[in-house]
Order: sequence, then C-alpha cells, then structure tokens
Amino acid sequence: MNDQFIDKAFEHLRSQIDSKVQQLQEALADDNAKDFAEYKKMCGEVKGLLTARLYITDLQRRLETQDE
Repeated sequence: MNDQFIDKAFEHLRSQIDSKVQQLQEALADDNAKDFAEYKKMCGEVKGLLTARLYITDLQRRLETQDE
C-alpha cells in the first residue's frame, strides 16, 4: 500500500470519529439524554472516541517517522 492511501484511510477514520463526536456533543447540548445513566454513557462514548482518535493520530505519526 502506498503512503497516500494510508493517509487517506487515517483521515477517513478521523473524519468518521469527528462526525460521531459532534453528533453526541450536539445531543448532549440539546439535553437529549433521557436520564443520568444515558448522559454518562454518551459522555463515555465521546471520551472513548477522542481517545481512539489520539491513538490513530499517534500511529500515523509513528509510521511517518519510521519511513524517514
């Protein structure tokens, strides 16, 4: 696989994550959680997605520096 394909794949993953995080943040801001348990679940999902996004970015950087 070439570097452009890998970069596009990483960007696609980040874009998907960003979109889902935005949906969840908007739902939280609109007070769409039916109870505190659902609120905690939504907050945990945002935290997990943002952590995954950091891992993806870190992996991409490692792969880029490994090529040099």
